[in-house]
Amino acid sequence: MKVARFYAPGDIRIEEAPEPSAGPDELKLKVHNCSTCGTDLKIFRHGHHHIDPPRVIGHEIAGEIVEVGSAVDGWQPGDRVQVIAAIPCGECPDCKRGWMTICPNQRSMGYHYDGGFAEYMIVPHAVLKVDGVNRIPDSLSYAEASVAEPFACVLNGQELARVGEGDTVVVVGAGPIGCLHVRLARARGAESVYLVELSRQRLEMAAALVKPDAAICSSDVDPIEEVLRLTDGRGVDVVITAAAAGKAQEDGLKMAARRGRISFFGGLPKDNPIIACDSNLVHYRELTIVGANGSSPSHNKRALELIASGAVPVDDLITHRMPLDGVLDAIHTVSTGEAIKVTIEP
Repeated sequence: MKVARFYAPGDIRIEEAPEPSAGPDELKLKVHNCSTCGTDLKIFRHGHHHIDPPRVIGHEIAGEIVEVGSAVDGWQPGDRVQVIAAIPCGECPDCKRGWMTICPNQRSMGYHYDGGFAEYMIVPHAVLKVDGVNRIPDSLSYAEASVAEPFACVLNGQELARVGEGDTVVVVGAGPIGCLHVRLARARGAESVYLVELSRQRLEMAAALVKPDAAICSSDVDPIEEVLRLTDGRGVDVVITAAAAGKAQEDGLKMAARRGRISFFGGLPKDNPIIACDSNLVHYRELTIVGANGSSPSHNKRALELIASGAVPVDDLITHRMPLDGVLDAIHTVSTGEAIKVTIEP
């Protein structure tokens, strides 16, 4: 079979590999879609400390079961499934408290295990153990189901930030995650949703699809001043920084209304993770700053349900579809900002 393997920063190879077989406590999938994200770009450029090369990468996985291990119950060949990316252990104190997103023993598809940039792949027992394989509703395509994984992360972030009825929300960053945040905020009852983005081209492309109440290009205007103008000086109830930029987080503190919630959704570069925080703003305005790290198996299930129900459509966000041979082209397309979502169809 054909796979895309990471060997070193800048070195991903399309190769032939033996087709795998499922062990007794595993599943084998025929991969139909594995979508790409900014993390794949980071791996290509810098590698990752959890990846011991060579490794088949790709973690936004949807496919068809073609082989079921002898010790696995509840699945059969032909079942259409979506697979979690982040794999909690299910046994540590955090997992037992229901905090699976911060499991200190977390492993990941495409990092610790071969991922979905392949014609076939194995779903390990670690995934099955935490109920990390989800049936794809009949109404959804494999491509749409593959978006459930990043959308599950968005769902976790908005639950932690308590986005709800009547809120005014700012989303900073108009990539695929930002677009999903805009749509989910609406689905959760937000009254107004504003989208902020540095790139005019990316902002216009995203805004045409998700139609925020205001599209603010931060290279043209001061986004803090514009948000305050739109809210008559009050600020917004929730700021979601879906961009890997310290300035976005610093600006978010100044956009928030009293008792506002700021979600540091996008992680910062490891060599520059420190921001300037006006502690008095947090103190006197009673602001809440909350992190958001990945998703749990249950978030993936609910993400699929929200997509299938039509509450959060994703099909139009998939702007590029490429074959497995095109993984490097897909990663390049992600790097240019020309696409919203790029999916690989092996």
